[in-house]
Amino acid sequence: MYDKFHWLDVQRIAEELADSDPELDPYAVNFVELRELVESLEGFAAREGHPPNERVLEEIQRLWSEEREGLTGDDD
Repeated sequence: MYDKFHWLDVQRIAEELADSDPELDPYAVNFVELRELVESLEGFAAREGHPPNERVLEEIQRLWSEEREGLTGDDD
């Protein structure tokens, strides 16, 4: 039912993570855990030739944090 998305869909991943656990602080999650969280999202399908790297994971964390702030209404 979900559209498929992959590692380069960083905004979609951030939105999915924020929706799945709004209380989880993105910066408290290390990159190994982040990768596992993303891979467990419904609709996620890694594409050959597009593995996650540090830059992609950092961008996911940043966008996830912004998305989380938007969901909670925090202005900090």
